[in-house]
Amino acid sequence: MFRELQRKKNKLPQESCIALLRKETRGVLSVLGDDGYPYGMPMNHYYNEADGKLYFHCGRSGHRLDALRKQNKASFCVYDKGVRKEGEWALNVCSVIAFGKVEIIEDLEQIATITRELSYKFTQDEAYIQREIEQFADKTYLLAMTIEHLCGKEVNES
Repeated sequence: MFRELQRKKNKLPQESCIALLRKETRGVLSVLGDDGYPYGMPMNHYYNEADGKLYFHCGRSGHRLDALRKQNKASFCVYDKGVRKEGEWALNVCSVIAFGKVEIIEDLEQIATITRELSYKFTQDEAYIQREIEQFADKTYLLAMTIEHLCGKEVNES
């Protein structure tokens, strides 16, 4: 159902793919938007190792939600900042793409729990996180992507 990577020597092991999802703070979530056009938007994310899902938070209306209500299939792409290997001018960049189905979660308790975990990627300030949850949880939905296919690769930009 999902295509295999053409350059298999560039393929990242699954553990490296998961590590990149955990480490990086944002990527691009792509859905099937209006009139069949792809709609991609930068999103913060949280990878939950316990259930293997990717979580995103969003407002309660908009293009993204309208698209997901029509078609819940999506992809999410994350990439690192890259590194230069000794003697090379070009960056070596690792990227991961997850394909899956997205569920819209409206449960306030789950929104608060996942939002707290997502916030830890940016700050450890408990008081700030709590204030944000109290102020915005009832204006927020969660998107939970059940990953059906995950692949990653390292490429040299030369």
